[in-house]
Amino acid sequence: MIRLKNAEQIAGIRESCKMLSTMFKELTPLVVPGIETIELDQWVQNWIKKAGGKPAFLHYGDDENPFPAALCVSINEEVIHGIPSKRKILSGDLVSLDCGINLGGYFSDMAVTVEVGQVSEDAKQLNRVTKECLDKALEQAVYGNRVLQIARAVYNHATSHGYGVVHQYCGHGLGFSPHEDPQVPNNPRGPNPRMMEGLVIAIEPMINLGTAEVDVLDDGWTVVTADRKISCHWEHTVAIFQDHTEILTL
Repeated sequence: MIRLKNAEQIAGIRESCKMLSTMFKELTPLVVPGIETIELDQWVQNWIKKAGGKPAFLHYGDDENPFPAALCVSINEEVIHGIPSKRKILSGDLVSLDCGINLGGYFSDMAVTVEVGQVSEDAKQLNRVTKECLDKALEQAVYGNRVLQIARAVYNHATSHGYGVVHQYCGHGLGFSPHEDPQVPNNPRGPNPRMMEGLVIAIEPMINLGTAEVDVLDDGWTVVTADRKISCHWEHTVAIFQDHTEILTL
């Protein structure tokens, strides 16, 4: 069931998103060669706590295997849900960071991909095109349009460059919890609800250099490309109004 938000609720989500985007501005310069991904997660947990929020992803999911961190750090062939560890980031890595904040019961979600040091031309172009996919998707996220218009914008732009568009995972509604209806796919298939005033969604292209297919590692979380070629991930949270769309995590 899609849960539309009123002005007061969107104001709460907006504050959560503002906190998250502020955190990302401080986080991304820390993604440098030699830093361990667990250090980034510890920094994020401390930052969110000091700011008065709670990590939305920490202990999220199945009780038998909850996500153990506040930050997803996905490197190169890792698409999403990379678990922070003692692994050190290297020059040339393409690092996707995904995080959410729970601020007084209002949830935000955002992802960026960072080019570390000297990356390959393939990595530069994939990152640029994935960000362009997000921009084109945002243009379609307007009152009265349908969700698959977002998907079509992402899919057409990515495939025009020969890239694979991840279809097993997608964007989603949010605000009262980290994941809500509707699903917001990047591949134009499936349910196609109309976007109404009060809809809050996370739009998140996940684009692969090679195949669209993915695998999940034995940790139960880390999603990697099936051909182990690099992947890229960008995400914004947006709110739909009758006369405009607001990018809450801008």
